[in-house]
Amino acid sequence: MRDIVPEADPSLELITVGRSSVDLYGEQIGGRLEEVGSFSKYVGGSPTNTAVAGARLGLKTGLLTRVGADHMGRFIREQLVREGVDVRGVLTDSQRLTALVLLGIRDRETFPLIFYRENCADMALCEQDLHGSWLAAARAVLINGTHLSTPGVFAASVGAAQRVRQAGGRVVFDIDYRPVLWGLTARDCGENRFIADQGVTQRLQTVLPGCDLIVGTEEEIRILGGVTDLVAALRSIRARTRATVVCKRGALGCVAFPGPIPDNLEQGVAAAGFAVEVYNVLGAGDAFMGGFLRGWLRDEPLEECCRLGNACGAIVVSRHGCAPAMPTWPELQAFLAARERKFRLREDSQLEHLHWATTRAGVYEELTVLALDHRSQFADLAGQSDADMERISRFKVLGLRALDRVAQGDTRFGVLLDGRYGFEALARAADHRYWVGRPIEIQKSRPLEFDSSPDVATELATWPLNQVVKCLVHYHPDDEADLRARQERQLLRLFDACRKTGHELLIEVILPSGMPVDEHTVARAIGRIYQVGVLPDWWKLEPSASSATWANIESAIKAGDPLCRGVVLLGLSAPQQVLVDSFAAAAPFRVVKGFAVGRTIFEPVAREWFAGSIDDEGAVTGMAERLTTLVQAWRDARGVARAAP
Repeated sequence: MRDIVPEADPSLELITVGRSSVDLYGEQIGGRLEEVGSFSKYVGGSPTNTAVAGARLGLKTGLLTRVGADHMGRFIREQLVREGVDVRGVLTDSQRLTALVLLGIRDRETFPLIFYRENCADMALCEQDLHGSWLAAARAVLINGTHLSTPGVFAASVGAAQRVRQAGGRVVFDIDYRPVLWGLTARDCGENRFIADQGVTQRLQTVLPGCDLIVGTEEEIRILGGVTDLVAALRSIRARTRATVVCKRGALGCVAFPGPIPDNLEQGVAAAGFAVEVYNVLGAGDAFMGGFLRGWLRDEPLEECCRLGNACGAIVVSRHGCAPAMPTWPELQAFLAARERKFRLREDSQLEHLHWATTRAGVYEELTVLALDHRSQFADLAGQSDADMERISRFKVLGLRALDRVAQGDTRFGVLLDGRYGFEALARAADHRYWVGRPIEIQKSRPLEFDSSPDVATELATWPLNQVVKCLVHYHPDDEADLRARQERQLLRLFDACRKTGHELLIEVILPSGMPVDEHTVARAIGRIYQVGVLPDWWKLEPSASSATWANIESAIKAGDPLCRGVVLLGLSAPQQVLVDSFAAAAPFRVVKGFAVGRTIFEPVAREWFAGSIDDEGAVTGMAERLTTLVQAWRDARGVARAAP
């Protein structure tokens, strides 16, 4: 195991301790797990989900767990970093594999679960993994019931709670009862939520005196209290702790008990649930915990904590998955502020777009891209020198090397590569952290056609999730009505496919030659595409020396989607100095992030390389130098624009 000694972070509000797994969620809904044919991969495990939920709501969270020294362990760590969760307590166990969970959604009450947790990494967490300074710096720690089931994880959980409490922090206990993880049911009954067992009750009750907050479902309150009558179970808990006890009641909302337990549940601090269709209950409890803790750790009234928890739970039961379904703070605020809500919440396009846009990985204030996704142009270049078409693939690998030579790991750089000639370069790009885009259109098609199967979503399902879908459309707002409608239908199909597969979308708009153009034309095209319901993450637009054109473009994007990532400039094989000159007009507008230029950079170099006039190193050097010139020119233009009064 790799030993990590985290440094103290006085701003850390919550550390969660325990389960961390990879959830493999069945994508086919309404049947047996035996008939599921494909799965979506998410981070999982109740404490891990809660850490993500809290981070998305603005809490500074950390996770203490173990993951395997394997692909799934690296996936968990990388995803937590993207979510803003402190991973200094995520320890790597070289002797054990990361836990897996297979899940299905059969109907609103049946959710088959299989836990693959035999000698898994997170269950090897032990007291020696606790680092006092890190824990002592947190305002609160969350422990859960599953990690009380064996001596080693019991000691780790109790030890973490003691260290936080001794430093003046608070202790949260998520009962998190899964009978199968206590060996009380058959292994294919992971969805079973309650089996009475006195041994489990006694073990769980040992932590109660040191808790400040206890949260559980009605079934979990019963196992913790040791009796099936809910009020009696609550009173049994109260006899052992002064902690605030929160009982989650599904669609009914929740009830909190900061003091004595009344005769009737409704006499507690009750908060009603939100009327939404239940699509998937898994993860709703972790979402509730995230929302409740957002209020509790910020000293909100108990009623508000309950309201936040109920709202988060309602949002997540409407979606597929646990951690990825957790709402962000802007999303939660929008949900609570809504005067009317759709019962089928996942069909609320505005809320879903807000969720998408506020959970995308990374923030780009600048993006400079080497565009190597050309296909017919490279075929022409190779043909002019009678070069083997296989050499195109080799040249694109050289292009990636040139990008890396300039960027040296800087994530403000990116590359556009196709899957035909650029497949090898795409595969190598996976080892870097650069922005990666990939074209989907058939070049020069008008109306737009896709270079894939008739169902574009099936094609995108084969693409790695980090690849941004780039679609070039030759489009004019004054196109003939039938042509315009056909192209817009294609864009809408693509947009819908991207959202379903989880890919970002870049739309490149080139105005057809011979049609009238003024300072409003591109902005009108953008507005029209927004109007039909397409909200791309990125725009790729032609350079313009007109400040008025850029002002109109920026206004159109702000009106259509203020959460859009921005614009990159294309090159159209313009001479280098022409592009540099165009930067001055675009640089003052914050919506423009940089450029995605190809032929201006690679074409002169490729001609020499295909002809045999320069070798591989000469090609890499040539492209790197030309890319550097444009990057520096863009940054200079941006600097001048920002310095202007």
